[in-house]
Amino acid sequence: MPEDAPQRAVEDTASSHPIGVDTVEALVRRQLATTLGGRRGAIEAALPGLVFTLLWLPTKQIELALVAAGIVAAIALVLRLVQRSTTQYVFNAIFGLAIGWVFVRWAAGSGGDASDQALAYFLPGILYSGVYSIVLAATCLLRWPMLGFMLGVGAEDPLEWRKNDQVVRLCSRLTWLMLAPGAIGVLLQGPVWLLGHHDVIRAEVAVTIIAVLRLGLGWVLRIAAFSLMFWLLARNATPLEAAAGEPDADAEPA
Repeated sequence: MPEDAPQRAVEDTASSHPIGVDTVEALVRRQLATTLGGRRGAIEAALPGLVFTLLWLPTKQIELALVAAGIVAAIALVLRLVQRSTTQYVFNAIFGLAIGWVFVRWAAGSGGDASDQALAYFLPGILYSGVYSIVLAATCLLRWPMLGFMLGVGAEDPLEWRKNDQVVRLCSRLTWLMLAPGAIGVLLQGPVWLLGHHDVIRAEVAVTIIAVLRLGLGWVLRIAAFSLMFWLLARNATPLEAAAGEPDADAEPA
């Protein structure tokens, strides 16, 4: 073998993957950080809903809670515009508030009081999480895990990752972890919402339980899930150039 063969191999890999990473874990880690928006993106997406919940619980003033949440989102948007950075995560929050407001007005038009309106505000989030969880689970069961499509961003062949079983397994594990917090949240919050909506328990009690689940258990589950995801991604064990079906010495059985 020529002495410069290893160097040529490195150069060939770099030219075929100008993204600057050489393992699947490194690529997904970078793409995942971009998708989630880092700490700032996560805060911008969650803060308006948090403000709404924390204001409504002690005051029971639905308008006050919605306006305050809207002001927080507007401030975040202005800061993004001034800094000329992406507004994606702020708009996600604003869209969530807008949908919540529509459901609040629907509840008010149906004769619901402030507690019924607050309960309606949480319904879109529960429905979204349920659909999101089902879709992600289906992609895993069909062996087309959603996280895999992140690998195709900017690649010549967006489906190249499907040719490597180790990559598919890794992306399946990451996708299951990503959907877990939302799925657990739906399983816990959904029945409470139904009990409140059908007056089995008071709407105010249902809202309080849902708020506690979201602010307490919800964040614990998300932190745990993403910690496990980044632990998996810290191993850097799956070469980006591995051939289809090639065994990986560091891989674990699915």
